[in-house]
Amino acid sequence: MSSLELMQGTLDMLVLRALARRDMHGYGISEWLRERTDGALEIGDAALYKAVRRLEARGWVEAEWGSSENNRRARYYSITPKGRGQLRTESRAFRRYVDMVFHVLDGAAE
Repeated sequence: MSSLELMQGTLDMLVLRALARRDMHGYGISEWLRERTDGALEIGDAALYKAVRRLEARGWVEAEWGSSENNRRARYYSITPKGRGQLRTESRAFRRYVDMVFHVLDGAAE
């Protein structure tokens, strides 16, 4: 898996996680991720919307037009049942990956 695939996969998983909480527009997803990471993770608009379109094409996310908190027209995204299953699968795989990386790092002092 390349660095780009890992980053894309991670962003996809994070977007699915945000939408598992509630339906959101793009700015809401970005803000939720920023808040959850105490500002350490900032996703650019282009990357976020590319990820959302990718998730939509895979049937993991659906979108419909609505009004934002400022009464502006916005696309609201929601996770599909297929997306929830994918989130569970990706979360388990990512946790295993992180555990393996830390296992190697913990043994680096040997």
